[in-house]
Amino acid sequence: MKVELVNIGKKYEGRESFTIRNIDLVIESNQFCVILGPSGCGKSTLLRMIAGLNSITEGDLLFDGKRMNRVEPKDRDIAMVFQSYALYPHMTVYENMAFSLKMAKERKTLIHERVLEAAKTLQIEEYLYSKPSEISGGQRQRVALGRAMVRKPAVFLMDEPLSNLDAKLREHMRVELVRLHQALNTTSIYVTHDQTEAMTMADIIVLLDQGKVQQVGAPSEFYQEPANLFVAGFIGSPTMNNFNGRIENGLFRTENDLILVEPNEEDARKLKDYEGKEVCMGIRSERFNAGKAEKHGITVNIDVIEMLGKEQLLYCKFPDGQEVVISEPGHFEYGLNEDHNFNFDVDGLHFFDAETTMRI
Repeated sequence: MKVELVNIGKKYEGRESFTIRNIDLVIESNQFCVILGPSGCGKSTLLRMIAGLNSITEGDLLFDGKRMNRVEPKDRDIAMVFQSYALYPHMTVYENMAFSLKMAKERKTLIHERVLEAAKTLQIEEYLYSKPSEISGGQRQRVALGRAMVRKPAVFLMDEPLSNLDAKLREHMRVELVRLHQALNTTSIYVTHDQTEAMTMADIIVLLDQGKVQQVGAPSEFYQEPANLFVAGFIGSPTMNNFNGRIENGLFRTENDLILVEPNEEDARKLKDYEGKEVCMGIRSERFNAGKAEKHGITVNIDVIEMLGKEQLLYCKFPDGQEVVISEPGHFEYGLNEDHNFNFDVDGLHFFDAETTMRI
């Protein structure tokens, strides 16, 4: 099912400002869309509006072109999976999964068939007659997913469903959810504050901040072409290194001349109108090359080394105290308090308007 949001806004009674506003979004049929953003940005509010649990203050919500603003949640052909699982503790796994179909007065044979099918897909067949308290958190999450699956909805809505799981189980469940989406071939809308979940699971990401869309696109676009400084800082771990400076004679230079960089030809064309103006230059930690500092180079002192196995993160400082994080292969040898030279990969630079924070 195709889901469209046209100029959607939400304002709660008693508040002067809108929680979210001017949201225009198209989620194509069978896409896996992740709504991403920091706490309080409005992502769960937006999901609840799609579900019909929150009213829409302005704009239109369309399912396959049909206006859904005043359609009851039960009539929207959706299923929602919550962060808290929301399982009935006195019911077995089978009874929890069958509950919605039972309330819809479906045939017992159909209910049994759907529950067994979902249990097999989620690999929880052996727990069908256990109570939620008798199974693990990951298994309870699978039950919550199964309860939604048996309804065979046109749209799956998921509100931070993995946030209560430990790191290893979250990693496993990310893969399982992608496989499940591929098997069901259903439109899925997933809310999270975790950029790793978004980058690894989504066909399309919607990044919100303070109730406004900052960027919409494929995961690779967010990493390689962030729309503004907020996106550049939110996506990527460690966060992008940013340096404030100005364009002089076609070169980017910081105020203290600790950094002097000649942009590549493509960036130079874009920066022609910024001669003499303030800009921000960004570069990701892996886009440095160790070597003699030349016209694109810096000399920094290593303050902290974070060894991650295949890579190590070098937390370095300039003489003026400004920090930069550089990623190097794990087998390279570096020591604390050592001075080292690194060169910028000029094809990995990002330039932003210092005033608007938008990408140049």
